[in-house]
Amino acid sequence: MTVLFVDIVGSTALVDRLDPEDVRAVQRAYFDTVSGVLRRWNGVVEKYVGDAVMALFGARESDGFDAYRAVRAGLEIQRALDRRPLTGDIALRVRVGVATGEAVVELPAVRDGGHGVASGAVITTAARLQAYAPPGAVVCCPATRRATAGLVRQRQLTPVTVPGRAPALGIWQVVAPTWRPAARHDGPLVGRRRELATARDRIVRAIREGSPQWVSVTGPSGSGRSRLLHELTRAVDVVDGAPVRWCVASCPPHPYESLAPVANLLRDLVALDTAVPPSAVRGRLTGALTGLLPPGRLATAVPALERLLDAPDATAAAAAAWFHEVLLRLAARGPLVVGIDDLDRAAPAVDRFLHALFTAAAARGLPLAVVTLHGTDRAEELPVAAGRRCRVPLRPLAPVQTGRLLRQLLVRSGQPVNRVDRLLPLVGDTPGHAAAYVRSLADGADPAAPPLPEALVRAVGAEVDRLDGTRRAALMAGATLPDGFTADAVEWLLGWTPGQARAALAALRAADLLIALTGGRYALATPALRRVAAGRLPRRLRAAFASRAAERVGSEVPAHVVRDAGPAGAAPRRAAARSDAQSARSGRYAQPSAATFPVNPASAPRSDGTARRRDFRSAREDHPDRPAIDRRSPVDRPGGTDLPAWRPPTSTSREVRPGRWPDRADPAAEASVPHVHPDAAAPSGGSPPVTAGTAAA
Repeated sequence: MTVLFVDIVGSTALVDRLDPEDVRAVQRAYFDTVSGVLRRWNGVVEKYVGDAVMALFGARESDGFDAYRAVRAGLEIQRALDRRPLTGDIALRVRVGVATGEAVVELPAVRDGGHGVASGAVITTAARLQAYAPPGAVVCCPATRRATAGLVRQRQLTPVTVPGRAPALGIWQVVAPTWRPAARHDGPLVGRRRELATARDRIVRAIREGSPQWVSVTGPSGSGRSRLLHELTRAVDVVDGAPVRWCVASCPPHPYESLAPVANLLRDLVALDTAVPPSAVRGRLTGALTGLLPPGRLATAVPALERLLDAPDATAAAAAAWFHEVLLRLAARGPLVVGIDDLDRAAPAVDRFLHALFTAAAARGLPLAVVTLHGTDRAEELPVAAGRRCRVPLRPLAPVQTGRLLRQLLVRSGQPVNRVDRLLPLVGDTPGHAAAYVRSLADGADPAAPPLPEALVRAVGAEVDRLDGTRRAALMAGATLPDGFTADAVEWLLGWTPGQARAALAALRAADLLIALTGGRYALATPALRRVAAGRLPRRLRAAFASRAAERVGSEVPAHVVRDAGPAGAAPRRAAARSDAQSARSGRYAQPSAATFPVNPASAPRSDGTARRRDFRSAREDHPDRPAIDRRSPVDRPGGTDLPAWRPPTSTSREVRPGRWPDRADPAAEASVPHVHPDAAAPSGGSPPVTAGTAAA
């Protein structure tokens, strides 16, 4: 979880020189501004302490980008308040501190103004960071820095000495967001040659025939989608002597900046980065578009495109229409490929933009290709014929391919190759997990017992959080059982009625969190998922589950179940039927809800709220992607009437709440959990009855 503290600089002197009526007016404007920004970034105001505001990110559910949203909220608070008059000529300066770590959260009380919701050292750290921050700055702790690496620009400040703590606390100032995450694609491409050739052939076909092609690269998190896109930009740089122009952008998690990926495409086209000062943006745009647009249209397009770069929300729809025209004119001059990474996080406005671009290019016979990257569960309704679209699924790596990838990664990082045997059972069949483990070893992790890298804890933990209560309970119970467990075993552990776990396990299988083995048996999809799901259980409950699981299966329980939160040993190997299950994988993520952990009536939590331990030690995975929960921005009304070729449709008539899409269910409505029968009696072995309800405690 991430905690944000914001406070006014010199508030005592300000209050002393103002009348009480003026103080009240300033405070109202200040609190309204801060709370509005926090809500836009999906933060929850935990308390108001004098002039300070404390907010939580990831308290009820996590999308894997809690720290990123917190620092972006801090930057926006500074832009809205720092040296800007709120009432009359009264201007404020504020400091913002952001910290990430563990906390105990009273889930029923997670709401704006829910005083005393969270407890933990991370709260004290955030308050300390705010006190140490320079006026007008946003500072963060090392954990937040790692979680936002590549997403924001940061500058290290002098470490500070915190009373009662040693050594000194490192702090970083967050400077600005980056429009494109720093790519780390220096590793080898293993096991993806066929997929690369398929995507390349489709792009070349679009260029040669003047027949636009839509290529969708699909796969779960860590499967190497972004790596494949990077390789495509190198493999398709010239076709028949004609240079190919690539415009590539990713979709960062913007709750309300719905056109941010379109703005990022524009930045890539005109080679704008965060080092370019705002005063030079207009000149850069004018130079890049001169000769592409007629002078009369250029004079109108450049200010509109500046607006798109400055505030890429729905009010910039007119500017997006100008960029639509720019891309079509560019494709008319030569081959053009538009690539969008992490399309799962894109707003519907981005889909409409791409569809309109593709349809217009197809009608004109332009040499254009669109390459999109997303999870396997995303249903694309493409406005193109079957012959013009191609889906390229990325399958799990075979063990020999994973071993070869680990060897090459270890050699490139200067580490002994004999570590492959230790890492192979921990990595499974996911390339991104292999890269994360090798990086953690290069950063000093214990090679004898490699801990789960922070990047995987954060990314996999977000997958667990997105499940509803029933599925989460079944997954955690399955994580305490050896591979090859059945629905009966899960029901026995949780005290559920016969047949109750089958639907939950089937949904987890459809979400690609479980692998279906022969004979109605299941295995966890990745070793990292097993370790995270089991690690979410309190130690007492974990031990009780392990005892009951041992009695049930009559065999030794995996080591990670018995141990505490320390480094886990090697995960058990998959059953022989694993390869068959891999070949039958379908969509990875099931539709989630915000329901809480299901409880049996006999062990229901108290109505005053039961604290649940949330472990969000954070870092950033190479390619976190595709939350099944739609975390994109709300559909706003487009502006402008005099638009070029692309006219975005009017906004939906459904009611949209700030920070949510219409298709996202109301957590209050989803909080009702299915009825679960009372616990089964304790087995004769003496283990106490264990329920999903006790797991929520």
